[in-house]
Amino acid sequence: MGKRKVPDLYRAPFPLYTVKVDRKSGLVITAGGGGASKTGIKNGVHFLGLELLGGQHSATLLHSCDTDTRATMNMALADEVIAAGQDGNCSLMRFRQRASKDERKTGTKDGTSGEQGSARRRGGGRGDKTGAGDKTGAGDVSEMKNETLQITVEQMGSVQSDSNPQDPLQKCVRFSADLKLLLAGGTDGHIRVWEYPDLKEKYDFKAHEGEIEDLDISPDNKHLVTVGRDFACSVWCGDQLVMGLCWHDNIPNITEKMYRYQSCRFGRVPDQKDALRLFTVQIPHKRDRRPPPCYLTKWDGQVFLPLLTKPCGNEVISCLDVSESGTFLGLGTVTGSVAIHIAFSLQRLYYVQESHGIVVTDLAFLPESGKSQAVKGDNEVALLSVAVDSRCQMHTVPNRRSFPLWMVLFLCAFMVVGVLLLLQHLFPGFI
Repeated sequence: MGKRKVPDLYRAPFPLYTVKVDRKSGLVITAGGGGASKTGIKNGVHFLGLELLGGQHSATLLHSCDTDTRATMNMALADEVIAAGQDGNCSLMRFRQRASKDERKTGTKDGTSGEQGSARRRGGGRGDKTGAGDKTGAGDVSEMKNETLQITVEQMGSVQSDSNPQDPLQKCVRFSADLKLLLAGGTDGHIRVWEYPDLKEKYDFKAHEGEIEDLDISPDNKHLVTVGRDFACSVWCGDQLVMGLCWHDNIPNITEKMYRYQSCRFGRVPDQKDALRLFTVQIPHKRDRRPPPCYLTKWDGQVFLPLLTKPCGNEVISCLDVSESGTFLGLGTVTGSVAIHIAFSLQRLYYVQESHGIVVTDLAFLPESGKSQAVKGDNEVALLSVAVDSRCQMHTVPNRRSFPLWMVLFLCAFMVVGVLLLLQHLFPGFI
């Protein structure tokens, strides 16, 4: 494990804050930017095509959507709709993917697509300054090779998701599993829930004192879990508080204000249809010279009793994701490290120290079915990470080889027969 180099899958011309994978199309969607500051750093949403060539993953920029002065800090996907956190609003964008019927209509004289030609006229591409100060970003629009695939993006409107009078900011957003609800939390401590797709407001309630750090909703929509900077992790039914979680009751020498919750995610239990788990991350409230460890906790996702808590290293955790089947957990840190843990035991399976040069802002596992299955290749799990250093990376764990059951039984029977023959040889008349 230890320090090693993970090649960049993609490099954007701006800091990256969020990444998602569309299950239907297999598109990787990542976004970020420099915000409203006049530094010359753009704001945008990039659509990437992911491929596996010769055992190596590669990404191609298929479409770039300019978001003007609004950097996308977080997002959620519902089919072909993106819910993007931009300042204090949740902006909805619909994207569509189709093949070009007549390339000549969209091409310029040099054979590039209309988007490529306009990008060159704007001076975009490798000469642009990136968020990390690099001039050789792989996000160069002029280097796009796909001329037959077109992606269009249309604005569907927006809703206010944070009403903080000073610097409103949406911190997190989720769609419910059945795509009937859209949920968001921000710096004002409120949770807002809308019926989707009508965007009719369903709930707006004060959940925490101070910022909302994270939220998630159970697959059956029965429970909403919220994490705030006020040291609380709360379970809600609608807008009614059910209970507050306490992870350290049975851990000595940890007091109430030593740690705060950072992230929460529901996850399924492999091979158990109705079982559900909740995973939370706890980080030290104060930064010390010798930082104490962060902790991972696994909860029963229906009665919310803690099942297992384990330390997960001394680097402060910045983000958490759970694989589609609930088998793996992905962790990113403020120092740029990436780790994959086994959800059942919370044991660390994969770790790259400082894979990114700065804080990891988001993680996304490749879906375990659909178009992404082929791209995953001969790997048990594949995890995407993005960071403020403008890089998108792919982290993979090869399939752990296992013997078929019949072979194990055959070897056991062979060993038993061998032992009996050896005993018969050493001790005649033994059998």
